[in-house]
Amino acid sequence: MKRLSQADMDATLPRDVALERLTAAQERLLRLRLTLGGQIGAGTLGPPLCVVFEGWDASGKGGSIKRLVDHLDPRHVRVAQFAAPTFDEKRHHFLWRFWPVLPGWGGMTVLDRSWYGRVLVERVEGFATDEQWTRAYDEIVEFERTLTAEGMILVKLWMHISSKEQLRRFNSRAGDLLRSWKLTDEDWRNRKKRPQYKRAVEDMLERTDHPAAPWQIVAADDKPTARVTVVETVCAAIERALEHPMEFGPAPKG
Repeated sequence: MKRLSQADMDATLPRDVALERLTAAQERLLRLRLTLGGQIGAGTLGPPLCVVFEGWDASGKGGSIKRLVDHLDPRHVRVAQFAAPTFDEKRHHFLWRFWPVLPGWGGMTVLDRSWYGRVLVERVEGFATDEQWTRAYDEIVEFERTLTAEGMILVKLWMHISSKEQLRRFNSRAGDLLRSWKLTDEDWRNRKKRPQYKRAVEDMLERTDHPAAPWQIVAADDKPTARVTVVETVCAAIERALEHPMEFGPAPKG
């Protein structure tokens, strides 16, 4: 069972080593992405790839996503960001709005926030009833099992930073004209509720970590090290899928 305390927050790569490993991982990901898309290799479509980013405010999700897709042709990857559901989206089951952006065979999608908002912000802020967010754990797991049974490679990343580092980044953003837009009153309010959010995160890890889509906790106090971890983790997930194709559903026939 994954726990936030298991993350090695002191793990830090020397800057030159981090840059070298990041560049190598990005090139490795490019080759794997082209293979999944059928552009190189056997020329057949590989399984869909979906990378889910969750994490604390200012944990470096955006910077990690930028490095993840940096070497990829923008025609070969979709980055989708999710905030609070709209009025119309609230009229449907909470998972409804995520279906349209999910990748098909040969495709790749990166989600900046996801269906886990149901058991995180909607739970803590009271936007979902106790019955709704409690029921959502099983709904999410079955949803993910449905996707992976059809062949999807689902990589779930929790970007974990300490309270001290989060405060430092908040203050740094507040003092930078070009980055201050990233910091909102809501971020400060959420920070005051960090103990409640931490409990929600721990419950999420316990209830939704399953073999088909395990959680990966990324120690993100050091940004360069976290970015390396993210790209290498995604590469490793793709390689495992390609080495064991029988674990996934059959590729569609043209």
